[in-house]
Order: sequence, then C-alpha cells, then structure tokens
Amino acid sequence: MSTGPSDIEIISRVLKGEQQAYAELVNRYQNYVFTLTLRFIKSREDAEEVSQDIFVKAYRSLADFRGASKFSTWLYTIVNTTCITFLRKKRLVVQSLDNEKVFESVENHDSGFNANQVEHKSRVNMVTMAITMLSHDDSEILTLFYKAEQSLEEISQILGLEPNTVKVRLHRARQRLKDKMEAFFSEEVKDIYR
Repeated sequence: MSTGPSDIEIISRVLKGEQQAYAELVNRYQNYVFTLTLRFIKSREDAEEVSQDIFVKAYRSLADFRGASKFSTWLYTIVNTTCITFLRKKRLVVQSLDNEKVFESVENHDSGFNANQVEHKSRVNMVTMAITMLSHDDSEILTLFYKAEQSLEEISQILGLEPNTVKVRLHRARQRLKDKMEAFFSEEVKDIYR
C-alpha cells in the first residue's frame, strides 16, 4: 500500500474539519473505485460520473465509518449500492401493447386533470359501442372477461366450453373488436396510439 498517513488518520482529520484531507483518500482510491464501477457500468462516461457520486456519498457518510473493516471494504459497499441504484434507474421497462394491464395502468394513472376522466369515459363508451356491433358470442365472451372479470376457467364453466376453446374464442373476439374499432372509430384509435 502507499506510504504516508493511514486511512484512519486521514478520516480523523477530515472529521475534525480538515476537508482538503479528503482529497488524499480520493487520490488513493480513485482507480479502485473507477475499476469497480466500470465492471458494473459499461459506459466509460457513466462510470466516471457514478465514481464521482460515490466519492460524494462517501464524504457525506464518512462519520458513519466505524473502522470495523478496512476503508476499502466500506467504500466497496457504497460502490455496489450506488451502481445498482444507477442501473435500476437507467433500465427501461418495455411492455407489449397487447398486454391489457399496460392500458389499465395508463388509464388508472391520475394526473389530477379531469380531462383524463373524460377521455377514459370516452374510450369506455367507444369500446362498449364497438362490442355491441359484434355477434352475441363475441360480445358475451368479451363482456365476461373484461367487464365481469371472469377467468378463462370461470368462463368455460359458464358457457360449457373447454378452457382452450374459450381462449381461442376470446382471441378471435379481440381481433374482431379491433377490426370494428378501426373501421368505425379510426380517428379515435389513431389518437390512442399517438
């Protein structure tokens, strides 16, 4: 290791108000921190930025260092948690537009504007109107699944059909509903996907 004051001595000086002494710790551990960060975060620029954040966090938490382990071990835990937090924030959640829960979460998101409620009611009315244009079988299965919130197994018991048959009919009913909506509500459907 390097000669000069120990990590504990430097930390003690910093905690006594000699903030410039912290630069010695940064110089001593900057390659260590950057190398570890680069293992988590592959982008060099992001790794440099996160490394700086790590040293800021370490400085702010320096009073919490008890000396029970080596400073490098304590610093490693900050590197680990900071990198994981960075990666979680950076990760994008991508969901299929075929997933009904995506639309439910968007519709349930309350931005505080009544316009959302009006738009939601308008969409519900538009879908309801399109369902009434379908055959009895299609409208029945869509209503049971979406409005009555019945599972495929429950619908199969209600209609006296096999669960796989219900699944196929539901898929075909969704496709016919989509076709009706595109045919009769084309402008509104375009607005939904903008």
